[in-house]
Order: sequence, then C-alpha cells, then structure tokens
Amino acid sequence: MVGATSPLTNRKSTKRIFVIFCISIVLSLGIVSASAAPAQKTYSSGSLRSMARVYMACGSYEKAQPLLERALNLAKKTNTADSEMCACMIDLAYLYKNQGNMAEAETMCLQGLEMQQKVNGQNHPYVAYTLRILSEIYSRQARYNEAVGTLEQALTIMRGFTLEDDQELAPFKVDMARLLAAQGDYEKAESYFKNAIASIEKSYGADHLYTAKVYSSMASLYVQRGQYTEAEELISKALPIQERVHGPNHHLLIPTWLVKSKLYEAKGDLVNAKVFLEKSLDAVENQADSGHVIECDVLSRFGEFYLLSKKYSKAEDVLRRALEVLKSSQGTNNDRTAIALNNLARVYINQGKYSKAQNLCSRALEIIENVFDEYHPGVADILETLVQLHRKTGNMTEVVRLEQRVEEIRVHKRVAYAPIAKAIP
Repeated sequence: MVGATSPLTNRKSTKRIFVIFCISIVLSLGIVSASAAPAQKTYSSGSLRSMARVYMACGSYEKAQPLLERALNLAKKTNTADSEMCACMIDLAYLYKNQGNMAEAETMCLQGLEMQQKVNGQNHPYVAYTLRILSEIYSRQARYNEAVGTLEQALTIMRGFTLEDDQELAPFKVDMARLLAAQGDYEKAESYFKNAIASIEKSYGADHLYTAKVYSSMASLYVQRGQYTEAEELISKALPIQERVHGPNHHLLIPTWLVKSKLYEAKGDLVNAKVFLEKSLDAVENQADSGHVIECDVLSRFGEFYLLSKKYSKAEDVLRRALEVLKSSQGTNNDRTAIALNNLARVYINQGKYSKAQNLCSRALEIIENVFDEYHPGVADILETLVQLHRKTGNMTEVVRLEQRVEEIRVHKRVAYAPIAKAIP
C-alpha cells in the first residue's frame, strides 16, 4: 500500500514508472518516422495516442484531434484495458483544453479521472497529473478557487512520492504560482516560482524548452509588479530558446511576445511594442486552433496598445472583437471579459461617451469581484478607470472616495502602481 512505503521507495518507484513511460513513447514514435508504412496499416489506440502527442507537443492540435478521437473509439470497440481507455480520455481532455473547448475538456477529464482512480487508486502519481490538467481547465473557466483546491490535492499526492526539491514536483509548483498570480497574490506567486525554477534549472538545464516557458511566466509576473528589469532578464533568456526549438514565428511563442511588447511599452518604445503585437496577431490568425484564450489575450493587448497610442477607433474595434471571442468560447463571467470591458470603457471616456463608459465599468467591476474578491488588483484597475471618468464629469467627491479605495487595495495586496510610459511618438 502507498501509506506503508517510504518516501525514498516511492521516489524510486515513480522514476521507474517515468522511465518505462518514456521508453514506450520513444519506441512508438518509430511509427511516425516509418514513411514506407502502408496506408492501410492498423494502429493500436496506444500508437495513435503516441502520434497525437507528437503533434500536440508542436502545437498542431488540429492534426492530433482525429488521432485521439480514433484512439478513443478504437479503445471502446475493442474492449481495451481501462488504463488505456482513461489515457485516451485524458489526452483528449488536454487537447480540448488547449483548443479552448473547456466544456468538452472538463467532461472528458472528469470521466478519465474517475476511471483512472479506479485503476490506480486515489493517490497515484498518474491521478496527480490528471488533477493538474483539471486544475488548468478550471483556471481557464475563471473558477480559481476550484483550480487551487484541485492543484493542492495533486501536490499532496505528489509529495507522498517525491522529495520537495525533485523535478517531478516543480511543474505543480509552477502551476500554483500562475494561479496565485492570477488571483493577485504576487508575493506567494513569486515564492512558488523561485522555489520551482531552482529545481527546474538543476534538472532540465537552463537551455531547456520547459525552463524557457517558466522564465516567460515569471517575466509576466514581474511585469504585473512593475519589475521590468527582472522581467527583461528572464525574457532575454526565454525567447532565444523558444525560437531555436519552435522557429521564430510559431504561435507557441505568443505569451513571450506579449510580455516583450509590454516591456517595450514600459520603455516608451511603441514601435517595437507594436512589432511584437503584430507577430502575435499574425500567429493567431495563421493557426486555426491556437486557442480562444490566447486569441482574446492578443486582441485585448492590441486594444490597450491602440488606447495608449490614442487610436481610439482601432482600440474599440479590436476590443469588441475580443469580447465576441470571449462570449463564444468562455461566456461573459470571467476576468478576461472584465479586463476587455474596462479597456473599452477607457476608450469611451476618451471619446466622450461617458454613459457607455459608466455602464461598462459597472459590469466589469461586478464580474471581477465575483470571480475574485474586492481586494484583487483588477478591481483597482477598474476603479482607476472610474476615477478618470468622474474627473471628466467633474464629480470630485467620487474621485476622492475611489482613489482612497484604490490605495487600500494596493496596500492590502502590496502592489505598487507601476504605470506604463505615456510617451506617444
């Protein structure tokens, strides 16, 4: 039983499982490279999944999807072992998540998890990895409390099999850091990131693709905190690694490009900021299934850029487009919608459409407080928009009241206000 084994024994067992898994994947990849294989060859569900995983690793989800769906159908028809059946379901859940199909991802993940728990028990490392996927699905749906609770459950399982500084535990800590950052708890997020990156650099190496992805996530956190020097250092490490592996124009580089664009804005270099935004938008438009979440992130950032550049008509167009993408993919009650609404309200203020701006701010504030709480940094951002609005309309009593509330939030979360440079060429 799990509870009767020592951490050291569990650690060795986990590593054996991991090695066997990797060997099976490597052997199955021979199928992909066998160009002379006849077209009518029948593959097992496991072989189909292995080929799909190669495509998913490259971000080619549209090529992976039919393989995974064939694998699941084949597993159902041939009375395949439950372990293979749940693996098909979980791989499909991961695919749907990255395509932005969160409802399908959640359904498939919960079905796979239930079967996996029956096969391996409640506290197996495989279960922890599935809980990690489920946590990200919840996060994408703005269900952050459920995401944190699910990830904490996964961490508890993994700590029964690994030591605290093992590389197997690090990705779980990175995910927790991202969740904490989304919730505005920047200090705890930074602590988790620093704890994880030390293990990641030691085990994966400083030039590994996953290390670069973590560097990019850490840089995004530092941008949110206004620590641009630290962010620049990390992005300078991450981008060359990602470009070397994926190529210079791959859509998987979009999160890093968005951080890079924000850094140029902070310096007042709007020319180069726009270059990276345009690269991001081109990559989204050229990739059919890059994911709705990243598409709306790019559009929202472009809206911020046009707002900063005083191109209000263009800002309105891209922000409305972002809201449409969000509505069709995630609904209207999520933090990304609140951010887009707040930016659109700022556009309307600059256009003199004060009534529309007021309505959008009210909607954005209601959403963000429901998703998080009244002390989230996003609340402060919306209140600052309302301050701008009331200044324009001459309501100085509200200006003073709202500025006091903004300061309370900044102090509560220990977030320094770090405005982007307002230099307009």
